[in-house]
Amino acid sequence: MPVTARLNYLRIAPRKVRLVADLIRGKSARQAEYLLQTVVKRGSPPLAKLLKSALASAKQILGQESDELFISKITVDEGPKFKRWRARARGRAAPIQKKTSHILLVLDVKKGLTEKAALFDMTVQGAREEKAARIEKRTKAVSSPRQKPERDAMKGRGGKIAQRIFRRKAF
Repeated sequence: MPVTARLNYLRIAPRKVRLVADLIRGKSARQAEYLLQTVVKRGSPPLAKLLKSALASAKQILGQESDELFISKITVDEGPKFKRWRARARGRAAPIQKKTSHILLVLDVKKGLTEKAALFDMTVQGAREEKAARIEKRTKAVSSPRQKPERDAMKGRGGKIAQRIFRRKAF
C-alpha cells in the first residue's frame, strides 16, 4: 500500500523544484534523504521535510522502516500565481508572477523493485563473467612465447635505442 504526502502552495517556481525532484525519483528513501541534504538548491529543504513527513506516515500506518521504502512517484505541479506589479520608466508598470508549486510524493515498498534488481544483478553477473573470460584469453595470448626483435636493429645514432617521437607539426 503506497503512502502519499502532499505539499501545497510552496513559494518556489515548479521549474526549480523539478530539478531536485528528478534527482530523487526512483531512489530509496535513505538515498533520497542523503541527496536532499547534500544538494545545494533552494527546493531541497522543503522536499527533505516532505520526505521526512512521508516516512513518519509510513512508519505509523504501515510499520515500514526507511530501508524498505522507495520513492515510486514524485510530481511537481504548478500552483496559483501571485500577481504583482513593478514600476518601470515613464510611468509604466510591468507584471511580476510569483509562482507556487504543489508537490505530491508517493512512497512504496520495494517488492516490485526486487524483480528488476534481480534481473539487473543477473545481467551484471553475466557481463562480469564475459569480461573475466576476455581477460583470461588475453593473458593466455600474451604469455605465449614471442620472438623479440634484436636490439642491434633498433640502434640509431650514437648507439642509443631509437625512440619514436610524436609531434603535431613536422619541422
